[in-house]
Amino acid sequence: ECDWSSDVCSSDLCLLGFGCLPTMIVTSQSISRAADRVETVAGTGRDSVNGTEGSAETVNIGEPFGVEVGPDGGLYITEVKNHRIWRMDLASKKLAVVAGNGSRGYSGDGGLATDAQLNEPYEVRFDAEGNMYFVEMMNHLIRRVDRKTQRISTVAGAPEPGFAGDGGPARLARFRQPHSIALDGRDGLWIADIGNHRIRRIDLRSGMISTVIGNGEKALPKSGRAAAGQPILGPRALFVDGATLWIGLREGNSIWSMNLDSGILRRECGTGQAGYAGDGQDPLEARFNGPKGIAVDRKGRVLIVDTENQVIRAFDPRSKTLSTLAGSGKRGTGGTEVAGSDARNAEFDRPHGIGVGPDGKIYVGDTLNHRVRTIVSE
Repeated sequence: ECDWSSDVCSSDLCLLGFGCLPTMIVTSQSISRAADRVETVAGTGRDSVNGTEGSAETVNIGEPFGVEVGPDGGLYITEVKNHRIWRMDLASKKLAVVAGNGSRGYSGDGGLATDAQLNEPYEVRFDAEGNMYFVEMMNHLIRRVDRKTQRISTVAGAPEPGFAGDGGPARLARFRQPHSIALDGRDGLWIADIGNHRIRRIDLRSGMISTVIGNGEKALPKSGRAAAGQPILGPRALFVDGATLWIGLREGNSIWSMNLDSGILRRECGTGQAGYAGDGQDPLEARFNGPKGIAVDRKGRVLIVDTENQVIRAFDPRSKTLSTLAGSGKRGTGGTEVAGSDARNAEFDRPHGIGVGPDGKIYVGDTLNHRVRTIVSE
């Protein structure tokens, strides 16, 4: 069943009203490399509120989406179900809420972030000074928490959907269910304005906003051309690596890159059709099913959360190879988590966010299992 209120299914057929595509099981033919192992690092599998701090083994985290290791070394987790953001100390395994009071709403600007009301925080990022930015999908805006004062403010948008503001102050802009954000290290904050089928950029120096990719048309762009003026279909996930903006398209079932210097947009993986295929083959002929998270690891691989296929995939842009890194393709409560167990035996339940720590560990928000998990190299 599709739950439109919580971004639960995004395959092409579902979006057209025909229901979700069946999950594809990863077979030996689709595996192109030896995998690692998967472990739970936070969450109990329950989604009810049971406090604002505690150990990773006892704290409930309801529907974790975004996972990001901050400049302070902590793992930050957005909790969509209970409208909060957590910080986990990776050494002590202690968790504490750093934003959100647990109630749905929009309030608190100017005060402490822990006293504010949030509405489905999806993704979290940090600037060079350690200030925290995050996107609230159902409030249709982006907020910021000051590193020194821990006070919260709204950077862009308002708690009402729409499309407005290009060429003016970002604070007056309107978004429609923004999902992902990325900082480019060039005073730019990028926003996946998925409901408006656009990718927009805020100049953090001037505070002005503009659309860089997308014209509102629900169509795939042309590869190898300038992004300006082209359509974009369901931009869901963003990640900046050097001079490259990586883009995951949810409805578009494909992975794209844009050069930040030239503005040229290229299709890197996926045909645009929903399905599961392509490991070990031409990545341009691959199929994804509603990809919703993207990151680049220390090996230069583009990590893709292939949500409706219940797997994590890895694309190497140098060798142009695609493989399944973790997940059996079976939607389940976890699968095996024992020493030596292959990560491709793990079961996920609609994973969303992905992040990489300085030690190379990969973190995944295993959303409907209400756990944060890590992919560990043997």
